[in-house]
Amino acid sequence: MIITQVHLQNWRNFKHADATLRDVTYVLGPNASGKSNFLDVFRFLRDIAKPTGGGLQKAVSDRGSLKKLRCLHARRPPELGMEIHVSNSSDEPNPIWKYKLYMTTESKGAHRLVITNETVIRVTPDGKEQIVISRPDKNDRADSERLTQTALEQIQANADFRELAEFFANTTYLHVVPQLLKFGDIIGGRKLEDDPFGQGFLERIARTPDSTRERRLRKIETALKQVIPQVEQLNFVRDSSNGAPHLAVKYMHHRPGGSLQQEDQFSDGTLRLIALFWLLLDGTSMLLLEEPELSLNEEIVAELPRLIEKVQRSTKKKRQIVITTHSRALLDNAGIDGRSLLVLSPSSEGTKIDGPRESEVEAMKSGFSPAEVVLPRAQRVSPTKHQMDLFL
Repeated sequence: MIITQVHLQNWRNFKHADATLRDVTYVLGPNASGKSNFLDVFRFLRDIAKPTGGGLQKAVSDRGSLKKLRCLHARRPPELGMEIHVSNSSDEPNPIWKYKLYMTTESKGAHRLVITNETVIRVTPDGKEQIVISRPDKNDRADSERLTQTALEQIQANADFRELAEFFANTTYLHVVPQLLKFGDIIGGRKLEDDPFGQGFLERIARTPDSTRERRLRKIETALKQVIPQVEQLNFVRDSSNGAPHLAVKYMHHRPGGSLQQEDQFSDGTLRLIALFWLLLDGTSMLLLEEPELSLNEEIVAELPRLIEKVQRSTKKKRQIVITTHSRALLDNAGIDGRSLLVLSPSSEGTKIDGPRESEVEAMKSGFSPAEVVLPRAQRVSPTKHQMDLFL
């Protein structure tokens, strides 16, 4: 399943915004336009739906409060919320699920965070809609405390749409910080829930069944060889003294036996590439990637769309991917489907989300890349040297 449509109301940067998503979606926009906040929509749904330690109240609390989530441009209606359409593929005319969630803070009494609308709709292949849940219902009106929890997070309540809850709960967010992976034992510190920065990446590989792990490493090895010609072999090994998991890469070298390095000797870019390729192969739910171009040289960044597509094709069930970027090298690829681009544009009424304009689509069909025709619209004008000097 994949998310194909998103409607946002009063969510962070977005007063009212609609977005259409594809199998791979590239989210473009200037700094502070809301790219990370757009990804957080899907993390928020994950945090509500995950079976352990989740729920609406915690998801909001982890983000500060509902006041901090509400768009600064919000007036009427005051509710914050979203509507999500889930389909089997991006080309199907109808979704299979629609999920709506709207919430506010009580104006009187305890000022609780309460749900004003939660609706789950199942859509049949011929487009007919069947309402599975519509809240508030008579039980909610009899006991208003029920409106502090979503049906999505309750096992007793989500039985008829549990596949939707599990789909949201399995969303993965990755923004690998190589230093945390290389020097985690030295740095120490608490590992964040859901491990967004890759501290537990090696343990994740170690927990994978041997045959599956080996098959994935060979695919990643093949992809690495295309962008790092010196790579000869990628292996999983354990420390002989304490059993700790490690990755080892054998590089072609002037010495007959080559050169063997473990992850603490990898470049930051190599570590981020391996983590990216692994997660493309590890699961079928949505994968959120924030600026995957970081730490990579432009030659490798330019190959990422093609490599992602190749890894996706090598799996039976490919993951939906949403990528935020403002990398010219990554988008300078005429093979990127123009329909997969979302452009965030700040305005006096909140950030707007648009796809390519008709003229831009025609230009891309003629062979121009998104970097040439769409990216300039997603970037603010760069400051001149004189303007930069004013800050020094």
